[in-house]
Amino acid sequence: MLRLIYTFLAGVLVIGAVVSAGTPSTDGAAVYIISPADGTDVSSPVRVVFGLRGMGIAPAGVERSGTGHHHLLIDRELPAFDKPIPADEHTIHFGGGQTETELELAPGEHNLQLLLADHTHTPHDPPIYSKKISVTVGE
Repeated sequence: MLRLIYTFLAGVLVIGAVVSAGTPSTDGAAVYIISPADGTDVSSPVRVVFGLRGMGIAPAGVERSGTGHHHLLIDRELPAFDKPIPADEHTIHFGGGQTETELELAPGEHNLQLLLADHTHTPHDPPIYSKKISVTVGE
C-alpha cells in the first residue's frame, strides 16, 4: 500500500514538473498596448507601442531575474503557457528587446495581444499578458 501511494505521489510530482511554466514573474507585473487604442480605425502600416510595468526587458537568451521580452499575437488565441511560444505569421517575437513595431495588416478587423516571455521564449509563471485589443484597418 505504501509503495502504491509513493508511486502515485511521484507521478503527481512528475506531472507538475512537466506543466510548470517559465521563470517566476514579479508580483503586480503587467504588459499592455500603449497604442493603438482598442477599437481604433487605423491605416497600414500600424505602429504598435508596447508597455510594461513591474518588470524589465532583456533580450531572448539573456537569463536575468525579473525580465522578459515581448511577443505580439495577431488574430490568435494565447498559446500554451508551459512551452516556448511558437513563431509564425500570427506570433511575432521581439527577442532583441524591442518595445514597438510597425505592422503591415490587411484591411479589416484585427485582434492584437502581448505576451511576455523569459529568456527561453516561455511565458512566466504566472503568465503576463495584455488585454486583447481590436483595430480596424481601412482600405
